Amino acid sequence: MAVATVSSKGWVVIPVDLRKKYGLQPGKQVIIVDYGNMLAVMPLLQNPVEDSVGLLKGDSSLTDALRAERLAEMAYER
Repeated sequence: MAVATVSSKGWVVIPVDLRKKYGLQPGKQVIIVDYGNMLAVMPLLQNPVEDSVGLLKGDSSLTDALRAERLAEMAYER
């Protein structure tokens, strides 16, 4: 968790490690969402389709995971 202070102008400095992690360069736009009891700051994706390529890539396919889960359920039912 990181702690930041809001300046008199409303500025908040995002810690350098988080800026690097999320690719926040000077001039990069962010989205600020009000969830009622908290705020979320997220990078604005310029091209959401291209920016999300490979985001959900895993070690195994969903089909393999579902097959393994079903086999485990069948073994448990016996």
